[in-house]
Amino acid sequence: MNVAIYGKVFKKADLIYIEHLLDKLQRENCGVKIYKKFHTDMAEHLDLSKVETFERHDDLKIGTDFMFSLGGDGTLLDTIDLVQDSAIPIMGINMGRLGFLSSVAKDEIDIALHALLNGKYSLSKRDLIRAETTGNLFGDFNYALNEFTIMKKDSSSMITIEAYLNDDYMNTYWVDGLIVSTPTGSTAYSLSSGGPIIKPGADVFCITPLAPHNLNVRPMIVNDNCEIRLKIDGRDKHYLAALDARSVSFQASEEFRIFKERFTINLVRIYEQTFLNTLKTKLLWGLDTRN
Repeated sequence: MNVAIYGKVFKKADLIYIEHLLDKLQRENCGVKIYKKFHTDMAEHLDLSKVETFERHDDLKIGTDFMFSLGGDGTLLDTIDLVQDSAIPIMGINMGRLGFLSSVAKDEIDIALHALLNGKYSLSKRDLIRAETTGNLFGDFNYALNEFTIMKKDSSSMITIEAYLNDDYMNTYWVDGLIVSTPTGSTAYSLSSGGPIIKPGADVFCITPLAPHNLNVRPMIVNDNCEIRLKIDGRDKHYLAALDARSVSFQASEEFRIFKERFTINLVRIYEQTFLNTLKTKLLWGLDTRN
């Protein structure tokens, strides 16, 4: 088994878990590559002189069986550009806080590796969202696992967003911003903004307004085989657009086309992990004293 390991920020508190992971992989004769910057940050604490490094997608296309993401959900989202359309399964080992996507706790490393080595895991296919703009704002990395967001940037004034579905006019939003989320992203920014929870695998997007001026405007579920087109207007010259945590500034002349990406991402699920179990664990469902 050949493993690529990605981490964004190295913390000394995590050293004991990372060292244990590397020792376990070595004992199982697994090939290991570590993201170069993460490798450099850890090198003064661990002997990594014989461990290979990688920096980009092209370094992983051949011979990588799994991508391990060490961190929180934001770290796992960063691995999407490294994996791209290679179908390399991603396993998130949660070194952060909530960890909806990074579902393996850092004290469950032995259990997770045993499951991978013995084929006792499943893959959860997750759809991505793609954003194309007139100014090519996001370059080649113009897709996301969670959501696409438009929001105001430099003032408290509302913005106006015209929305079209397959060129049919849908609505004009007077808002602080607008989120278009995948089912995976429904438990992220959209949920905290009043959007519904959507089970992964549903072929839909959720359009969630941020602080709408019209109180009868609510989140809307649309089929993900349609194209969502957005036009922006307002008093300001600049606004923000974001794909997951990557944001760029743009002017009102930009027009956005939002649709489902052609490839999917595989997330590793081990033992009895299910979406409903994750909700019960992370959102404390079922823990009401009346139950």
